[in-house]
Amino acid sequence: MEWYLPIIWAGLIATAVALYVILDGFDLGMGILFPTTQEEARRDEMMNSVAPFWDGNETWLVLGGGGLWVAFPQAYAVIMPALYLPVIVMLLALIFRGVSFEFRWVSKPRHRMWDLAFSGGSIVAAFAQGVILGGLLQGIRVENGEFAGGSFDWLAPFPLLCGVGVVAGYGLIGCCWLMMKTEGPTADHARRLAPGFLIAVGICAALVSIWTPASFERIADRWFAAPNIYFLWLLPAATAVLGLLAWRGMRQGRTALPFFSTIGIFLLCYAGLAISNFPYLVPPTLTVWDTAAVPAAQIFLLIGTLPLLPMILGYTVFVYWTFRGKLKEGEGYH
Repeated sequence: MEWYLPIIWAGLIATAVALYVILDGFDLGMGILFPTTQEEARRDEMMNSVAPFWDGNETWLVLGGGGLWVAFPQAYAVIMPALYLPVIVMLLALIFRGVSFEFRWVSKPRHRMWDLAFSGGSIVAAFAQGVILGGLLQGIRVENGEFAGGSFDWLAPFPLLCGVGVVAGYGLIGCCWLMMKTEGPTADHARRLAPGFLIAVGICAALVSIWTPASFERIADRWFAAPNIYFLWLLPAATAVLGLLAWRGMRQGRTALPFFSTIGIFLLCYAGLAISNFPYLVPPTLTVWDTAAVPAAQIFLLIGTLPLLPMILGYTVFVYWTFRGKLKEGEGYH
């Protein structure tokens, strides 16, 4: 097997997941922020700020999940039964949330049910994504290349902590998006909420950073054994610096600085998880090479994927450029 093909596919899937977390994170954040205000104008403005983008953002989730299925079929066959319940809950929550985007506007003024669907779907989807991440990080029991655990192995303190952390993270990036994209009362409301979400993210990140090396020897060895310890400390240090920049930007009323600092925090945390677990795709037993499809299948899929990626990225950039600038109160895309 060509050793580099699984690395290419792992990089593509990791990139798709990172783009999904960043791009869909702030519009899931809108639903997380919905319960913080009962004002109709604020809620309308929250939804309008992401209306042109939200469905395109979920393209990256499809690419990540589909890529795992076709490029690493054995990993897919192990991960899915291990995390089947939170995955199904996440997908159902995303469906409720997606439907509410359209039906909320046409059902006014009797749209309270769709407000609940939008908010509840966003919160549940974000929490389920964190549980999936935590369930994968804590390890999946594998015997003879097959899942050998129970259906509720994911129902443990560490995955639940990761679920809370993802909800807090999406709420934070949602606040930062509103601070950058809106003005007036909506931006002020987001600015008041943002520091609390930032503190929650910092606490969850610190707990995960302590919990993982304390519980998993392979992660402790990766971070604290020489020579890694001499340069990997830069990652948490850079994350702390970005957290301070985000905090300062919030206090100074800056618009773009908190948003891009938060994106940096997300990417550095994501890089830390990758460093902790690579080359394992199903920790702690199956690597990217163990679970990869045959080389012919990977090459065939790359022939179709690589030309499409620039098209998807180009369309994404075009949409964000077209709807650039601040959204004024009363404006919308419906």
